[in-house]
Amino acid sequence: MARFSIGQVGEVTATKVETIRYYERIGLLPKPDRTGGNYRSYASEHVDCLAFIRRARELGFSIEDIRELLDLAGHRESPCAGIDQIAARHLVAIEGKIATLKRLRRELHDTLAACAGGRIAECRVIQALSPHPIARKKTGVKSNIRV
Repeated sequence: MARFSIGQVGEVTATKVETIRYYERIGLLPKPDRTGGNYRSYASEHVDCLAFIRRARELGFSIEDIRELLDLAGHRESPCAGIDQIAARHLVAIEGKIATLKRLRRELHDTLAACAGGRIAECRVIQALSPHPIARKKTGVKSNIRV
C-alpha cells in the first residue's frame, strides 16, 4: 500500500501543507497514521478525500456543507436526496450572488458612463461611493445597491 508524506499529498492535490493540517484539525480530513519518527503518513484514501474537499471548495461549498457531503458520501447505498438538497441550496446562494454582481456591474457601468472626466470634486465614482445620501442627491447619482 502506497504511503505519502504531507508534502507529497500537498503537491498531488495542489494544497498547502498548512491547509491540510487545518482540515485535519477541524476533522474534515481524517488524521493519518504516524511513522516511527512521528511524521504523518497518508494513504491514497486521504489523497482522494482531500481532492474531493479541494474540488468542493473550488465550487464554493462551505466547510459545513463539505462535512455533510463527506458524511453522506460514506453511505454509498443510501438515496442521494440529502446531497441533492445541499447542492440545490448552494445553487440558490450562487444565483443570489450572481444577481448581486449584475446589479453592481450595472451601477458601476452607469456611474462611469455619467463621468464627464472633470475634477475629482465632481467625480461620479466618489459621489456614488459616498456614505452620505445628500452627496448623491446633489449630483443626481442614484445607488441601486442594497446592503
